Amino acid sequence: MSYRAPVKDMLFCMQELAGLDEVAAMPGFEDANMETAQAVLDECAKFNEEVIAPLNRAGDENPSSWKDGVVTTTPGFKDAFKQFGEAGWQGLQHPVEFGGQGLPKTIGAACIEMLNSANLSFALCPLLTDGAIEALLTAGTPEQQQIYIPKMISGAWTGTMNLTEPQAGSDLALVRTRAEPQPDGSYKLYGTKIFITYGEHDMAENIVHLVLARVTGAPEGVKGISLFIVPKFLVNADGSIGERNDVQCVSIEHKLGIKASPTAVLQFGDAGGAVGQLIGEENRGLEYMFIMMNAARYAVGMQGIAVAERAYQQAVAYARDRVQSRPVDGSVAGSATIIHHPDVRRMLMTMRAYTEGCRAMAIAAAAAFDAAHRHPDAEVRKRNQTFYEFMVPLVKGYSTEMSIEVASLGVQVHGGMGFIEETGAAQHYRDARILTIYEGTTAIQANDLVGRKTARDGGTVAKAIASQIEKTEAELGKRDSDAARAMLKRLSAARQAFVDVVDFIAAQSKADPNAAFAGSVPYLMLAGNLVAGWQMARALLVAEQQLEQGQGDAEFLRAKVATSRFYADHLLSKAPATRDAIVEGANSVTALALEAY
Repeated sequence: MSYRAPVKDMLFCMQELAGLDEVAAMPGFEDANMETAQAVLDECAKFNEEVIAPLNRAGDENPSSWKDGVVTTTPGFKDAFKQFGEAGWQGLQHPVEFGGQGLPKTIGAACIEMLNSANLSFALCPLLTDGAIEALLTAGTPEQQQIYIPKMISGAWTGTMNLTEPQAGSDLALVRTRAEPQPDGSYKLYGTKIFITYGEHDMAENIVHLVLARVTGAPEGVKGISLFIVPKFLVNADGSIGERNDVQCVSIEHKLGIKASPTAVLQFGDAGGAVGQLIGEENRGLEYMFIMMNAARYAVGMQGIAVAERAYQQAVAYARDRVQSRPVDGSVAGSATIIHHPDVRRMLMTMRAYTEGCRAMAIAAAAAFDAAHRHPDAEVRKRNQTFYEFMVPLVKGYSTEMSIEVASLGVQVHGGMGFIEETGAAQHYRDARILTIYEGTTAIQANDLVGRKTARDGGTVAKAIASQIEKTEAELGKRDSDAARAMLKRLSAARQAFVDVVDFIAAQSKADPNAAFAGSVPYLMLAGNLVAGWQMARALLVAEQQLEQGQGDAEFLRAKVATSRFYADHLLSKAPATRDAIVEGANSVTALALEAY
């Protein structure tokens, strides 16, 4: 089934929920208006539909391969990546002075979604390169920036993130890769890194590895970790490529999904030491790496939305085509296509509502990111930064967890054919399964939400968001429609459930940490559900008002009202039960003795 980018919904989210006009009024974003957004998204849709999406199935059936240290990507990937770089898509959000286009994240987020819907495996290479660029923009020297960033923006070089080691997964205090200072100011690195996405491939002439390592004599734990640039090929003073560095790909992993993306085991320093340059200051590597991590976490959330959209489109196409059984209401005399059956429509609406809700949440968060970086008022910047930081674990955690449910429903809509690889529904399910794991598992996102984003300030930011939601409830209360009344009822109950949980976590985080963290993932899911539902409520208000005024695409707007109403009735309605599980069920999580498992 071919992919069609949901440009109309993306533009609606940008204009009506994210306030793109306000973003375009900020310094440096003057050209980023709706006309620009429309033009960029139309071109992005065309490129991804025609060039990238057709390679998705091929990548699953004929994944990257490794032989004698060389990785060969799926046929077609190399040429597609060349076109991707030449068309300027890698530089969409990066600074103009390095060859980028300098567009806001509000527009870039939609393009990220399209790329990942088209081909999740392919999109991982640009995703990691974006993170490497961000880290260098933040902590690299001017010389490092000039050497590496333009090459990565052009697509000539790509970037990686090297954190994980065989003994050090999420606990980076256990990192053992060592860096030895050299007389010329460089370092030699020795160690093994695993799970390195696009750590070796044939799509670019150089790979810029950003590597966490411990300088000889550094403090133990995370305080002694530094960050280094370790390119596959050394770079000469004039920026040209020099000799091969001492970093080798010793194998790639065989995986459940995202098979076309080579996940490498890299060995540094087998033949005398891999030459690296320090980024920033020694022992501040984790701080710099988290710049990459936060960029990547948001992008992985977009991957969840992307694969959900692709699974939804495929399920709808199948449901419109597959004939099975007579409709229960007798609307068709004989057997009909399965889209006539209420339960199939329930599944499709669940897929649609989840996807649209998370898209709206993510694009609204992107606008906050833009305001945090470009708004002329310092107080507004600070407020938006705080909001965006709260949103990152929701975009990453909620959007990826929902993508597994949506992709699973996609298989279910296909019935037995969903379990058969030839339909392609199973690939979306397999691909989605990694999204809740890499770049920080859902539990890690939830721990961040509980510890740093809620307990630390006693729930102040969380309650400020709840106050904003109350304002939307007030607007819903002014409307005389069944959809608005249903949304008001569910949104109000979900907000109250959220506030109850915030109070519980703030009270228990020190008094009984196990109780607070026992419900961390349910709290993240409740928060994500609420914020996505809030955005759907805002969308409902806009859609109803535009319909009354005879504005916009009536068919699109009626569908938005119906989808928002479904979100309220079927998804937001879960919030009070989640609240009860967290607040009243904390003790039962740890009640069973360890030896009884």
